[in-house]
Amino acid sequence: MRILVTGAAGFIGSHLCERLLQIKDHHVIGVDTLMNNSKIKQRNLGTLLKNPRFHFHNVHLLNTNLSPLLKDIDVVYHMSGVPGVRSSWGSDFDQYVASNILVTHKLLEACRELPLKKFIYISTSSVYGEKKGKVSENALPEPLSPNGVSKLSGENLCRVYQENEGIPIVILRYFSVYGPRQYPDMAFHRLIHHILQRKPIQIYGDGKQTRDFTYVGDCVEGTLSVLYTNKVIGETINIGGTERASILEVTNMIKKILNAKIQINFIEQPKGEPKHTWADLSKARSLLNYQPIISLKSGLEKEINDLKLFYKEG
Repeated sequence: MRILVTGAAGFIGSHLCERLLQIKDHHVIGVDTLMNNSKIKQRNLGTLLKNPRFHFHNVHLLNTNLSPLLKDIDVVYHMSGVPGVRSSWGSDFDQYVASNILVTHKLLEACRELPLKKFIYISTSSVYGEKKGKVSENALPEPLSPNGVSKLSGENLCRVYQENEGIPIVILRYFSVYGPRQYPDMAFHRLIHHILQRKPIQIYGDGKQTRDFTYVGDCVEGTLSVLYTNKVIGETINIGGTERASILEVTNMIKKILNAKIQINFIEQPKGEPKHTWADLSKARSLLNYQPIISLKSGLEKEINDLKLFYKEG
């Protein structure tokens, strides 16, 4: 099977590519731009580039001819996009429009005439906004941020192209993915790096906001399993983790793992962030046999070990 992965050098995309290549009949065409976070992305690609069944293209999808990349492709994993809530306000929203909407549209247009088996679009829990209790895929999307709006727009484009062009769409909504290879601007990476340096840390609001944290390995297993069933075509599916925790609880867990006493400074809660997230995984269990297994403590230990190595490498 020939599989195109956009965002292949990224945090989750690189893990997915490695997992796909563990299956010997898979050939992976990876696409990413190394302009941002280039050091981390090059590190993420290290093992992949040694595999003869992996072919990497350092291009921005908006500025390249997609036909050669899509030649003989069976499955598309559209992982790329600009993440993050806080930076999606103001003039930076142009980047979100370009990467999360225009690129998605261009890719769908290029796939119209292809005999694809699946087009898997990676979305986010940010499309839900603020909900009470576990949130199922049937909940009305009410994004609180421009980022959430841009990802929901990508979802809607996918649905339009499935309905009108027959592209076999699957939408996965990720909940707060963490683990090795997180970017420096991501919450756990920032917390761990500051605590490793014994520097004071900043927490937004009162720190009691909770998230459904998903370990990247569990997330990848759920994402991979989409390949093996046709029951998922046309479906939107939550991908969540083993447990929820508050930001304060996570911070204290990291401090305990590292045996560190660190000053915490509480700063103003940014706009656009829900107070709580919690994934209803009933559909993922039913359709994908998805069952996350990595505890938050174990996942944090894995990320801490990876970051220690990353900063040691310089």
